[in-house]
Amino acid sequence: MALPVLLLQLAVRVLASPLYLLDFLGVWKGICKRCFPFFLARFTPVCNRQMASTKRGLFGSLQEHAGPSGALCLLELGCGTGANFQFYPPGCRVTCVDPNPNFEKFLIQSIAENRHVQFERFVVAAGEDMRPVADGSMDAVVCTLVLCSVQNQERILQEVRRVLRPGGAFYFLEHVAAERSTWTYFWQQVLEPVWYLLFDGCSLTRESWTAVEGAGFSKLQLQRLQAPLSWPLVRPHICGFAVK
Repeated sequence: MALPVLLLQLAVRVLASPLYLLDFLGVWKGICKRCFPFFLARFTPVCNRQMASTKRGLFGSLQEHAGPSGALCLLELGCGTGANFQFYPPGCRVTCVDPNPNFEKFLIQSIAENRHVQFERFVVAAGEDMRPVADGSMDAVVCTLVLCSVQNQERILQEVRRVLRPGGAFYFLEHVAAERSTWTYFWQQVLEPVWYLLFDGCSLTRESWTAVEGAGFSKLQLQRLQAPLSWPLVRPHICGFAVK
């Protein structure tokens, strides 16, 4: 890592030393788990307005993966506040998985606002271990802005393949590391240490496309884009879908 990055990272750590102290004492994680859902509840409407066209384009083919009955059984991994519900096809049967139980009340509100989807259940679990979800039980799995903060991307994608039926599809929309020669990547590296604490384990420099490409799907459509978001650090994105 270049010396200017290391020096600026050190300055950031010094400025954020109270957060690091709370984290060292084991206090910050609990605070973040309780407060982060409130932040997302405020941030999600803004993000959805800015990303509406991208999400409509991405999720427009979801219904094509419905089972023989015509009903689409969908699992949303890292569901958060239910930001994607409005983009799902009518009659879609949604199971939500998230390790943070504090999202449940926000999900209930999203369900009330999106009567066109049928909510099945909320499973409190990490994506790396979704044992409550049966093998081959899902037509589609959706994952948006999640791979940036998980502990093990490879294990998550193994679980995605396990719960998908043959021919089922994994849809993803993730912010990723910028091109390494850019100023965006420079500042992603500088702010990574404090960003990780502020945003519940989110990493700015994940190269998530490598995990998706190596996950063993039979078909992959992956696109890189600059998302029309207000924050330049999270504009580099990948999106697409992969078929089991």
